[in-house]
Amino acid sequence: MQIPQATRRQRALRLAAASIGVIALGGIGFSALTAAPAPDPLGEKTGGDTTVFATGRNAFSFPAANLSDEERTRFVIGNSFFRRNWVEAPASTKARDGLGPHFIARSCGGCHVQDGRGEPPAIFNRLGETKDPTVALLIRLSIPGTDAHGGPRPDPVYGDQFNNAAVQGVRPEGRVTLRYDTINGKFADGTPYSLQKPVYGFADLGYGPLHKDVMTSPRIAPQIIGVGLLEAIAEADILANAADQAAAPGPIKGVPNQVWDAPSGRMMLGRFGWKANVATIAHQTGGAFLGDMGITSRHFAQEACTPAQKDCLAAPSGQSGGEQGQPGVEIDDKTLADVVFYQATLAPPARRSINDAQVQRGQALFAQAQCATCHRPSYVTQGGPFPQLTSKALSGQRIWPYTDLLLHDMGERLADNRPDFGANGRQWKTPPLWGTGLIKDVNGHTRLLHDGRARGVLEAVLWHGGEAEAAKDQVLKMKKADRDALVKFMESL
Repeated sequence: MQIPQATRRQRALRLAAASIGVIALGGIGFSALTAAPAPDPLGEKTGGDTTVFATGRNAFSFPAANLSDEERTRFVIGNSFFRRNWVEAPASTKARDGLGPHFIARSCGGCHVQDGRGEPPAIFNRLGETKDPTVALLIRLSIPGTDAHGGPRPDPVYGDQFNNAAVQGVRPEGRVTLRYDTINGKFADGTPYSLQKPVYGFADLGYGPLHKDVMTSPRIAPQIIGVGLLEAIAEADILANAADQAAAPGPIKGVPNQVWDAPSGRMMLGRFGWKANVATIAHQTGGAFLGDMGITSRHFAQEACTPAQKDCLAAPSGQSGGEQGQPGVEIDDKTLADVVFYQATLAPPARRSINDAQVQRGQALFAQAQCATCHRPSYVTQGGPFPQLTSKALSGQRIWPYTDLLLHDMGERLADNRPDFGANGRQWKTPPLWGTGLIKDVNGHTRLLHDGRARGVLEAVLWHGGEAEAAKDQVLKMKKADRDALVKFMESL
């Protein structure tokens, strides 16, 4: 007898719940702590056979453990173009010229340092505003309406993102200002806490005022471990997450985002970006090369200069693509493909302290607070949309990313009030949690959420609202020992 899809999904969710030491109610609502929760079935192997056992500064920079020697060579080549700086044109080198005219970083690794997570600027003047360049903090721009594919409509003068650097002879678009307001609160046991609410602004605008109806959205560069595994999750599994949440009681109702994918030339399910506004690693990479560094490629072939930016339009283009037999672009297909492959095959590091009693207690509390409803623990991968840009070694792996890859209303305090394809101004994608406890090792900080406002795991939870309000309230009621256990579990991932 054929088992209906919803029933199969409910059973899978019950199995996932059982693996983290809880009872599943209706396949979605988790409750009832067990006395001795069991560790994950695969223990430390967050990414199945791709998992690497690594800590320290380079923990996010290793290839999947099961790659072939030939694939490891391709990984190294992609890594070199990911990390090294591009230069302005014209240049003596023809391998990496074409930076700008506008940009925010000179390399992919300039934002994703050590393949890790960016942080907000930290240098403040006496007025409390930062003057530090916002390299890892991207500000998206749009005005009401949509573009030809249903995505955000760019600001007519400044485009779809704000770039604070430029090549010689071109004006930067300006700089971002940032200050913080403090929000104070208390846990139920009386323990005080404080949150930092960022307030953004713009100064030294190079091309006049922004549009009167401009909408802005800050985005911090996330760590990129395991993105190829996320791309290999079956679309049916992600859509089933939404169907199960829609059918279950309670406020949690995640929805998928359908977005335009330039490499495939069609609408696809969004998986990447803070609003699931990008479908594939190939689109994310090509778009970032253009938007963040001003490097053109086949599917992003026009420099991001608006008609009002005459100096930008007049700037010279690089010759790197032509030197590789592909004139008209600054990074050729093969080189770009190697960079995509590099990112797709970055391995998630193994979990740590899985047999620690406090970690296991926190794991059960995580499920009891219904965090596991949005942060779905586990999947079995299938294959990505572009086999030539990834490895077969990523297929058929039991992985533990802790995400449903859906959009959720996170409340007014986190709202950017800017739509992005199907995402509204209060919705954000559930980010994967693997690697959370290693961010400090890799990047020297613990800043979390879409703009880095949270200074650690507990603050990130306290910013939750909307669909996650009830889960946050459970954490507010926890005693300190339980809060510490919850944090320790999440930092074991």
